[in-house]
Order: sequence, then structure tokens, then C-alpha cells
Amino acid sequence: MSVSMIVLIIIVLLVVLLVIWGIGIYNGLVNLRNRVANGWAQIDVQLKQRADLVPNLVQTVKGYASHESTVLEEVTKARADVAQAQTAGGDQMQARADAEQRLGQSLVTLMARAEAYPELKANQNFLDLQRQLKDLEDKIAYARQFYNDVVQKFNTRIETVPSNIIASLFHFRQAQYFQADEGSRQAPVVDFGQ
Repeated sequence: MSVSMIVLIIIVLLVVLLVIWGIGIYNGLVNLRNRVANGWAQIDVQLKQRADLVPNLVQTVKGYASHESTVLEEVTKARADVAQAQTAGGDQMQARADAEQRLGQSLVTLMARAEAYPELKANQNFLDLQRQLKDLEDKIAYARQFYNDVVQKFNTRIETVPSNIIASLFHFRQAQYFQADEGSRQAPVVDFGQ
């Protein structure tokens, strides 16, 4: 074998190794992007279940605390905002996250107001709905944590060398974290003196 043939074989092997390396990184990025999408879908499922539970909860509370119309209207409007955010285009995830945060806040306020009604707190339907809502909130929290963990892995992979080269070549974009807005970090103010 001549020297030129050996050089050619080495160059071909390096190109093949480079292509295999690029394919591996690309496939890893695709895998993480799909896990991000799956994480969001899992959150979506839990949020849909919560939205389906809200009308039953509102109707149950309405029967005992009909003069709490402001709180009930807030919950109903927040649920409608969630439904609208689900069908909105553009930055759907952020709009949906914001709407879900408002719904969560209004549900906390509703549950706190319900504490003022002993008959309601003893109602089996209300207790069951309250338990279901608590279970769903726990599942939502877990799904959000899982989603944010996958987003962190995906975003880190996009930013680090050498995978950032493949990510920029194939236009991978960072995913958004599911974050609580500033208002949801504060406890709701509940005034029973009204």
C-alpha cells in the first residue's frame, strides 16, 4: 500500500467517525426534545383533569356558600382562561402556564373560603372533590418537576460543547421551564370578615 492510500483510508475513517459522532449527538438531542414534549403532555393531562374537576367543585360550594360569588366567578373565569390558552396559538406554553397559575391561585382561595362553612366541610361530595383536587395538585407538581428536569438536561446539552455545534446546525432551540409567576409565590389573602 502506498502512503497516499493509507492517508486516504485514515481520512475516510475520520470522516466516518465524525459522521457517527454527529448522528449520536443529533439522536440524543432528538431524544431529549421528545422527552420535553412528553413531559409537557403529562402536565397537560393532569391540568385537563383539574379543569374537569373545577365545575363540580364550584357547584358543590355554590350550594353552601352562594354569597361567595366573587370567588366562584374568579375560579370560573380562571378555568375559562385555561381553556382559551389551550386553543391559543403563538407562545402557547407560556400563556397556558400563566392561566394555570391563575386557576391554581383561585382554587386555593376557594378552598380557604370553604373553611368558613362547617356544613360544606362535612359534605361527602366536597370532601371527595377536595381529596381529588389535592391528589391532582400533587401529580401536577411531580409532572412539573419531571418536565423541568428534562428541560434542564435538554438546554444544557444544547449549550455545551460539542453538542452545541450539532444543535445550532439543526436549529434546536432551548425549551422553556414551567415556572410559577411572582403572584403564586405569595399566600392568598382570605378575609372572612366580608
